Amino acid sequence: MELLKRLANKKKYLLWVMVMAAAVVLIRLTVLAPAKVQVVQVENRDLTAQVYGNGTVEAKVVVGISSKITGRIIELYADQGDHVQRGRLLARLESDDLIQQQRQSQAAVNKAAANLKVELADLGKARANLLLAEKNAQRFQNLAAKNLVSTLEAEQYQNVYQVAKEEETRCVAAVEAARMEQTANRANLGYARSKVADTLIHAPQDGIIVRRDLEQGATVTQGMAIFTLADPQVVWVKANVDESQLKGVAVGKPALIVLRSAPGEQLPGRVARISRESDRVTEELGVEVAFVTPREHFRLGEQAEVYIVTETRKGVTSLPSAARVTREKKMGVWFEEKGRLKFRPVTFGIQDRRNLVEIVDGLDGTERVVIAPRQEAATFRDGMKVRVAR
Repeated sequence: MELLKRLANKKKYLLWVMVMAAAVVLIRLTVLAPAKVQVVQVENRDLTAQVYGNGTVEAKVVVGISSKITGRIIELYADQGDHVQRGRLLARLESDDLIQQQRQSQAAVNKAAANLKVELADLGKARANLLLAEKNAQRFQNLAAKNLVSTLEAEQYQNVYQVAKEEETRCVAAVEAARMEQTANRANLGYARSKVADTLIHAPQDGIIVRRDLEQGATVTQGMAIFTLADPQVVWVKANVDESQLKGVAVGKPALIVLRSAPGEQLPGRVARISRESDRVTEELGVEVAFVTPREHFRLGEQAEVYIVTETRKGVTSLPSAARVTREKKMGVWFEEKGRLKFRPVTFGIQDRRNLVEIVDGLDGTERVVIAPRQEAATFRDGMKVRVAR
């Protein structure tokens, strides 16, 4: 019995020893084990630095086609989506009253022309009478000087001559007044004709009708848009780009455009214009990116994304962007060597949209560079033991 008790106690002791040893091993493998990290090596890749922006599709030239006068629409000859050429008739307004005014103006012009003819005839008659009176006055003045006629009679002919001169002056003024009246009536006629012409609404330029704002029978007032016309030759994406990303963005830079209606298609574009004023609230700048090939079918206001290509590098050494860290205000990477971490400052270049960054200087390509989440990388120290994940 005593022997059995001793054996039982010895088994309990060995069991506790085994449990303690297992716990120690478990702690060393878990809590006290070196951190597990992933490593990569630099590779040669083609990199493209791109600046992102989002916005909407807009047209550079958008024209509201309106009426110069107030009137009722009696005919419409175009609808939204129609391609129109400059000068095409788009709409017609009621014009009966204006046509009557035009006829009145035409009659006034005709009357003024007749009055001018009458005044010209009177002027011709006045000049003939003046010529005769002048001759008679001169003749009787010569006769009076020879005492062949009385001085009174010579003075009467001189008076007739003066009256004839005044009559000629009056007729000249009357002709001038008739001509001025004729000019005024012609101007009124031109104005009446322009009003009649204003009842016909024509396309001011080539383009596409993107919206028809009024329908037949509606009354349009001066300046009220009937159609909205856009020039399809200059359709672009008006994008907003963060101010911190503007380095390298310039007019002429190539870009890729992705429309919301075609998310899998990248359309070639080019930076056409850059705003000179940023949004003070969002801290973004407006950048217009035009389509390289004019869009045959477009929708103004459609959401779009742009990727402006600022730089391109061929066959440069690179790493995933997650490897880049900042330590003591220095940019660099952590790399693993013989199971321990080491930090090395690195000069970085452009960053690709695929989350790759160019290595300009600092690595020779043999290093096993560590990639870790930012919070975990913040706990790294030089010489810290790590394990490489398999």
